[in-house]
Amino acid sequence: MSTDASSRDDRRNWQEWHEQRVASVSEPYGPLSLTGTHWLADHPEGRIPAVPGIWTDDGEQVLLTAAAEDGVILDGKPFTGTVALAADHGPIPASRVAHGDRRLVVIRREGLWAVRDFDPDAPARRAFKGIEATAYDPRWAVRGHFRPYEEHRSVRVENADGRERGLGLGGEIVFVLDGAEHTLRAAVEPDGSLWAVFADATSGESSYRFRFLRPAAPAADLTVDVDLNRALLPPCAFADHFICPFPPPGNTLPVAVAAGERNLAGA
Repeated sequence: MSTDASSRDDRRNWQEWHEQRVASVSEPYGPLSLTGTHWLADHPEGRIPAVPGIWTDDGEQVLLTAAAEDGVILDGKPFTGTVALAADHGPIPASRVAHGDRRLVVIRREGLWAVRDFDPDAPARRAFKGIEATAYDPRWAVRGHFRPYEEHRSVRVENADGRERGLGLGGEIVFVLDGAEHTLRAAVEPDGSLWAVFADATSGESSYRFRFLRPAAPAADLTVDVDLNRALLPPCAFADHFICPFPPPGNTLPVAVAAGERNLAGA
């Protein structure tokens, strides 16, 4: 295949990726629909404002108590009484608890329980105008190398909600841009793909304050495709109620990465 044809394919693939991303985040239960993350420790009496039922931390599970007037749906059926809930790990629409079109999702972070409220009629979803993204540029797509750590590491980083939490790291992605070597510390996902939280010289200026990069799993020789054209806005760019981690030390690139998703359209 000629270089020109390959470049056209890359641009077409990027455009399809971008369109799929816009469709995904604007789905009824995409990140724009999150209207609240309610930590049970902040509501010891079990009453969460605007959330039906009584929610209490029972150590290794959450207890939900609902009366008929609460209108709670459990596993697709009207529910009254008390039920023990574990954390939801599947798609948002498959969460066990609902209230009308809303989905009430149980999460756990570092031993603390919370309930997330996803509402398809959320103001952020109704106001969404798209994602501002820079068109594909081959300059930002390079071949890198993954250097796994001998042992899993965890660093404490601030999160978008102002709290500090641990961020697990499995190694470093090393790559070269315009003749200069750069390194990003990354987590290794269960499927082997990588996840890096990074900032750059555009962060907080012409792009969001930090972004995500999700390269596919490294090849057998540990080479990895580093495509900054596919830099992602974190979930907290779409709704304030996500607890996205900030970049760990060393993950602020000294270059202006004018590529990938930059901000919400109209932001």
